[in-house]
Amino acid sequence: MKQNLTVTPIAYVQSDFPEKFGIPRQSGRAPDLTAKLIFLPEFKSPDFFRGIDGFSHLWVLFDFSATRDKGYSATVRPPRLGGNERVGVFASRSPFRPNHIGLSCVKLERVTIDESEVSLTVSGADFLDGTPVLDVKPYLPFADCIQNATGGYASSHQNDGLQVKIADELLQKIPCEKRKGLLQCLADDPRPSYQEDGKTYGMRFAEYEIKFTVQKGVLTVTSIYRNT
Repeated sequence: MKQNLTVTPIAYVQSDFPEKFGIPRQSGRAPDLTAKLIFLPEFKSPDFFRGIDGFSHLWVLFDFSATRDKGYSATVRPPRLGGNERVGVFASRSPFRPNHIGLSCVKLERVTIDESEVSLTVSGADFLDGTPVLDVKPYLPFADCIQNATGGYASSHQNDGLQVKIADELLQKIPCEKRKGLLQCLADDPRPSYQEDGKTYGMRFAEYEIKFTVQKGVLTVTSIYRNT
C-alpha cells in the first residue's frame, strides 16, 4: 500500500563545496576531505550521541536537495561507464531517484558538544554545502564489510587517478588543513563524464575559484583566486 512519509532533517552539512562540480563521486575517494554535520536544536542533547565516539566510521543518509526538483528517470548514465551507457537507476548511485536519498560512509574525526554547536566532523566526505542530513548510523565492520562482494560494472574502476601539478605559490593560497583534501579531489578527476583534454575547467572550493586543465593524465592547476 502506497503511503506518504514525512522525513525531518536532523542536521545540515557544512562543506567546502558550494557547487556540485568537484565533489568526489563517492565517499572515501578523498580521504582527507572533511566536512561537518551540524545538528539542529532539537537533536543537540548529548544523549543522542552517547557511545558514538567508539565507532571509527559512520553511515550518513542525506537528501540530494540540489536535484530534488529535477525528477527521476528509470535509467541513468553512470560516470563510471563514461556517460555513454544506460543502467537502471536502482543499479546506480545517481541522485536522480524516486526518493532523493544519498548514502555515504565517512570516518568520524571529532564529536563537538558545547553551548555554541553540536556537530560531527567527518573525513572522506562527498557532500554539497548545506545538504540536509536525514540520519546517522554506525558502521559495523562485522556486518557491513562483505567478503567476496561483487561490484558489477564498477568492479573495473582504477585507483591510479591523475597526476596533479600545482605551483607552490598557488598551493600556498589554500589553508594548510585543506590542501591534502583538495589535491585528492583533483587527482580523482572532477571533470564530467564527457572529458575533454586541453579544456580549462573551473571549480569552487571553500572561498576559492580553481582553474585547471588536463592533458594526457596530468592535471595542471593554472590559477587560484579568492572569491570576493
